[in-house]
Amino acid sequence: MHYDLVIFDNDGVLVDSEPISNRLLAGYLTELGHPTSYKDSLHDYMGSAMHRVHDLVEERTGQRLPVDFDDVFHARVFAAFERELKPIAGAVEVLERLAADGVPYCVASSGSHERIRVGHRTTGLDRWFDDERIFSSQDVGRGKPAPDLFLHAAERMGVAPERCVVVEDSPLGVQAAVAAGMDVYGFASMASAEKLAGATRLFVDMGELTELLR
Repeated sequence: MHYDLVIFDNDGVLVDSEPISNRLLAGYLTELGHPTSYKDSLHDYMGSAMHRVHDLVEERTGQRLPVDFDDVFHARVFAAFERELKPIAGAVEVLERLAADGVPYCVASSGSHERIRVGHRTTGLDRWFDDERIFSSQDVGRGKPAPDLFLHAAERMGVAPERCVVVEDSPLGVQAAVAAGMDVYGFASMASAEKLAGATRLFVDMGELTELLR
């Protein structure tokens, strides 16, 4: 294999959560007087940490979101996860192959530790990720598109950045991986290939990934 570590984004790469969370985010922002469409949410916030939502709203409107915004939003998201969330098609097979081949892997997500774990428990992916394989933007000062999270994950896993490959589905995540000096495979499932143009390689079916990594 070309790499010593595979770093997965979580939302939209391992779990099919982006449609759920962006639908709810758009609805909640609109409810609070900040009209946001589903398309707007994907464009502005897909792949980002929660602080980006607060920062952009304040930058554009001069208003701050409520202090309990994150708690209310996550409660809505987690309830929807219980009803709707599924793993990305082909993700389990990729994890099975990496584990069988002894290839180190981890997840590095803009989402909170709680969000990652709720999603994994709901979809059964928790069997593949112990605590030592889970990294969140909560662990670093800046979320994507800053490289901090991916560099943190690589350091904790004991692998040099140039020996890592990141699997990402968002433009912000691709930017972060490139800034970290890592190869990045862009999963063009929701974002277009054009928006992921900075990726080392692009693919549209998670079932392709195992062979692409060889």
